Amino acid sequence: MTQAPTAPAAPVAAVRIRRSTRTSRWALGPTAIILIVLGYLPYGTGQGTTSMLVDFFILLTLGVTWNMLAGYAGLVSVGQQAYIGIGAYGVLWLAQHGVEPFLALPIAAVACAVLAVPISFLVFRLRGGYFAIGTWVVAEVLALFTIRDSALGGGTGTNVPGLGGFDPVVLGAYTYWAALAVAVISLVGSYFLLRTRVGLALTAVRDDETAARNVGVRVSRAKRIVYLAAAVGAGGAGALLAISQLNVEPHNVYGVQWSAYMIFVVLIGGIGTLEGPILGTIVFFVLQRTLASEGAWYLIIVGSVAVVMAVWVRKGLWGIAERFGLRLFPTGYHVTDTTR
Repeated sequence: MTQAPTAPAAPVAAVRIRRSTRTSRWALGPTAIILIVLGYLPYGTGQGTTSMLVDFFILLTLGVTWNMLAGYAGLVSVGQQAYIGIGAYGVLWLAQHGVEPFLALPIAAVACAVLAVPISFLVFRLRGGYFAIGTWVVAEVLALFTIRDSALGGGTGTNVPGLGGFDPVVLGAYTYWAALAVAVISLVGSYFLLRTRVGLALTAVRDDETAARNVGVRVSRAKRIVYLAAAVGAGGAGALLAISQLNVEPHNVYGVQWSAYMIFVVLIGGIGTLEGPILGTIVFFVLQRTLASEGAWYLIIVGSVAVVMAVWVRKGLWGIAERFGLRLFPTGYHVTDTTR
């Protein structure tokens, strides 16, 4: 009796899992060149340009850190100005007690993370819109406490001591380099944080918090880590704001307009991507510099652009680029079939 021939075994597909993409690898060289040029900029341009870029880096830092909350963790906060204010007043308080303002900057940013720990236990009891309003209320309460302290300038604010002894050109250059450093640290820190298990946990929490908790994701831990990281970024931006403006005024640093700016740059650029806040900040500054002289029309046009993007281009401008496989800061996994 002859045995029937067996069918050949199906070939096993071989796959390769990568964290980087071809675009991200190609972008390393141009990115390094851009950073070198930006670092050298104070030697080749005037104070007007560097002052404008300080504002750009502050908004970029805020956009990147807010995007971690809303885009990756689903925590839509409209109260991050709480930590902008604490960062600014932290620099002011430390400078009043003899600490050099640029040295006070990282101390104030870390202090924001310390303060964010008890606040997180309060606001994490809320969900959705209640969380957003709760963070806003926290910011307003902190502003009221600050205004009541006459040593910090009360409701009118006061100048930051320790900056008057600098030559204006040197002070402008130091402020620019500090702003550049804070923006780069925020972007790189967000990138590496989102590539860890915490980043994967945040994505699961954003998609379905209940399901993530049921499969063993430590939801509270992941949310608290990203909330503290965002507080550090906002605190650093607030500290830069105090140094760049040479004074701290409560209605400025605690203003809700900062949340509006963050939301705008993230929605325009692309929520849930690290490239989005960069592109959104560029668009915002172009609109601001072009339309600032138009008065109320400036707000109307900017608001209309935000509405159009939110309704018809929900993934933002970078979402269009991603259709062509472009990704400069990949945070997920990419699977390719090597048998083909």
